[in-house]
Amino acid sequence: MDIKMWTTERSQVTSAAVLALGFVLAAIIAAYTFYSVHTLNNTIVVTGSATRDVTADGAKWSIGVTRNADVSSVSEGKTALANDSQSIVRFLMANGIASSSIEMSPVFANENYDSNSQIHSYNIRRDITVDSTDPQLIKKLADKITSVTAGDSVISAQTPEYYVSDLATVRVELIADAVKDAAARAGQIAKSTGQKVGALQSASSGVVQVLAPHSGGNVSDYGTYDTSTIEKTVMVTTHATFYLR
Repeated sequence: MDIKMWTTERSQVTSAAVLALGFVLAAIIAAYTFYSVHTLNNTIVVTGSATRDVTADGAKWSIGVTRNADVSSVSEGKTALANDSQSIVRFLMANGIASSSIEMSPVFANENYDSNSQIHSYNIRRDITVDSTDPQLIKKLADKITSVTAGDSVISAQTPEYYVSDLATVRVELIADAVKDAAARAGQIAKSTGQKVGALQSASSGVVQVLAPHSGGNVSDYGTYDTSTIEKTVMVTTHATFYLR
């Protein structure tokens, strides 16, 4: 046999042997890896979620009353502002707000300076806060506040904030629903692999998201509490780990 031909055939045999050995090693490693994963992580982790539409049962509303006073008439300005703010209080009480739900801040003044850094006037202000259990009434009054006059003062009403008082109870109930949702999802995933979901190993809940209806799921990692609407959607997520069998 020609030496060159013999060398070539020997090289081909050697390459084939090395390739075959590689396939065998790969198969062994793959089998070992599958076994390790199956043995050490015979669980499935799934995220579940649950939502509920709720209606706010509490509202807070802040109304500012402000007027300007010269340096020489600060005292008179404070007295006039105190009288003007009573117009707001009368409006609130005449429309069904109890006096116990109304809180007025002290009258305070902020200095206005001229180009020489001298005080030339003051902005005198008082804040009126309403804490109500009737969000619909607050919403109605917020639409009517522009019709109120308060002497020479300027009224600046903030947007009402609406809250859910039993949010903690809703959260607990939604966590249970979210775990059920996670179990259903885990069951579907396990079924596709020929396995079944066993007992719950552990579960942790995420933050509560209180969203405006139809907000498109504008959630935050730190939780969201939208106070702009009376109707809200509460959402809770859970991360659940189930055994597989």
